[in-house]
Amino acid sequence: MKILALNCGSSTVKHQLFETSPELIAENRDRVIARGSVDRIGKPRATVRFAAEGGEEWKSEAEIPDHRTAVEAALDCLADPERGVLGSIEEIDGVGHRVVHGGEYYSDSVLIDEEVAARIEECVALAPLHNPHNLQGYLAVRAALPGRPQAAVFDTAFHQSVPREAYLFGLPYELYEKQRIRRYGFHGSSHRYVSERLARLLGRDTKDVKSVICHLGSGSSACAVDGGRSVETSMGFTPLDGLMMGTRPGQIDPGVLLHLMATQDVPVEEMTGMLNERSGLLGISGLSNDMRTLVREAGNGNRRAQLAIDVFCYRVKKYIGTLYAVLNGADAIVFTGGIGENQALIRAKCCEKLEALGVVIDAKRNEAARGVESRISADGAGTEVWAVPTNEELLIARETVRVMGMAGGE
Repeated sequence: MKILALNCGSSTVKHQLFETSPELIAENRDRVIARGSVDRIGKPRATVRFAAEGGEEWKSEAEIPDHRTAVEAALDCLADPERGVLGSIEEIDGVGHRVVHGGEYYSDSVLIDEEVAARIEECVALAPLHNPHNLQGYLAVRAALPGRPQAAVFDTAFHQSVPREAYLFGLPYELYEKQRIRRYGFHGSSHRYVSERLARLLGRDTKDVKSVICHLGSGSSACAVDGGRSVETSMGFTPLDGLMMGTRPGQIDPGVLLHLMATQDVPVEEMTGMLNERSGLLGISGLSNDMRTLVREAGNGNRRAQLAIDVFCYRVKKYIGTLYAVLNGADAIVFTGGIGENQALIRAKCCEKLEALGVVIDAKRNEAARGVESRISADGAGTEVWAVPTNEELLIARETVRVMGMAGGE
């Protein structure tokens, strides 16, 4: 089966085409056929990238005013006579979509129908930067491939197993009853994929593994996974909470925001911009939201860059300890995401002074682990530490195959 995985972000559309099936999934032999992206959607010059697996990347600039046009461009690349991999887009058997927010409606992936689409739209207020674009991706595919099964794989679904005492805020209860204000959690596809992959690497059944997963990138979150189920996560009602991120502050005393609004008359729009675009690594360093840049500049003596790194790693370490306690011990701590998979220095710093939890890093293993699955803890350490690259698109494709099978769509 040929399954297209679509990830429609705020200004990008990423896609991968997989050859997969229940049998290939069971044997871990599903493969990427092609991948691509459309960046800078809505800007004067959007960038379209495409490459067949193992081939050279093709790149072009085009006018891409919206996400529907971006999805159409991605489909055109797949069936392009010169560089595409399909004779026709009709060869696509199903499409899976990353959908950021499913509210409390969904604790699993589902095939999208009119009711599901309506509920995704209902959740726009909870994820205004993402759900509208996720929905546009679905509508674009429906227009191009009418009747083709499409699945919604929700970021929030994996965290619906978090218990009530963990997801409720200490606010008047009617705010939860009437507006469903609670902790939802995000990066669910990544946390699920990595926790399942860890179990395979350990040679154990998923239900027998307890892990702390640290997804560290431009957006960062940590998750406690017990027997394949999320039991706590750092992100909350929105992706602003928890760990410090590239441009987002993470956990913050809400009194700070009240103070700024009262003493400096900061409007909601200005506050939103500060919290989403000018905080985090960028806000503290005054330099960049890119950890690679900060590591380089800190090595050159830039104190603010070093301070941003220190705060970032301290927050990660604090959450590791918190989630370890929630689990009452963990078999492993796992680093994933762009930073977690590639930045040995950051991993080491996040694990400093965690010997009480049985964490001891092997420096050589850690330094060698860049974008590959690797155990980076020392032999005999009480808690194993791993670097495991995430693959959200693969999980989306596999989930699409699963729900198609459940609906008799194979």
